[in-house]
Amino acid sequence: MEPTTGLILRRITQTDLSVSAHKLATLILDGIAWKDGYNGLPRGTAAFTLSSLAAKMGVSRQYLSVLLSELETSELKLEREKSNGKFAPWLFRFAAFDDGEQTHDLVSGGGDTSLSREESNKTIFMGQINIDGCSNVFRTCWAELIKAAKSALPCWNVDTQVIWERFLAFNRARGNSKVPAAFLLGFMRRWRTSPSAGASPEAPPAPQPAQNPRERELHEQIKAAPSSNRQFHASDLCRVIGQAAYDARIAAVIRQFGCPRFTATLAVHGRAVLAGEISR
Repeated sequence: MEPTTGLILRRITQTDLSVSAHKLATLILDGIAWKDGYNGLPRGTAAFTLSSLAAKMGVSRQYLSVLLSELETSELKLEREKSNGKFAPWLFRFAAFDDGEQTHDLVSGGGDTSLSREESNKTIFMGQINIDGCSNVFRTCWAELIKAAKSALPCWNVDTQVIWERFLAFNRARGNSKVPAAFLLGFMRRWRTSPSAGASPEAPPAPQPAQNPRERELHEQIKAAPSSNRQFHASDLCRVIGQAAYDARIAAVIRQFGCPRFTATLAVHGRAVLAGEISR
């Protein structure tokens, strides 16, 4: 059984990851080509530069590397390669779905309309939307489609009803009484944070909230030790302090920050580098 967008999305939600890693996995999933040659990519791969991924995530390149490492070591088995030269984008794929038997139990029945079709593996919006119809999206057939599609779009964190109301207001302002359903997907893809639904100039982006001091402390510790060297750091630190003490340090960081074990491990390595116990 070939993997689909819905199949991989369910595996992503079932995998124990940080919130940011879940979002990153969904962004990569949205860019996957499901036909050989689509956008010049092999089937099942997505292409991104690290700078574009960092911009989409709203994180630094350093923290993006941490998130990519988390996905690489997770059950999703994210793989990446750059086979077309220094300035070419990275190619990403989820290697966990190479074995069809491993994903057989996740394949839904034919009645699951939230899955996309084999032809495109994208959520399909078909039909017409009556702009003067019901104002409550949950009394229409569009609520589930909006929720399924928005997870990898700019409006991923916006309430479904808010999206619907702004879509209706946008079309009413233009005198539209009925539009193709595909207009709704296009509206979501071009989502802006400005509350105005009209054609007024786009409002400047809202300032990013100040980072939580605890998160900043954790990120500073992680930055001290490059995640690409994590296996060497683990080996060196265990040689210095022993496996039991190493595990105890990781447990202490998890208790202190409430973070996943992978993140705590990187923080322990960073602390050891800062303390001079191991080299960077």
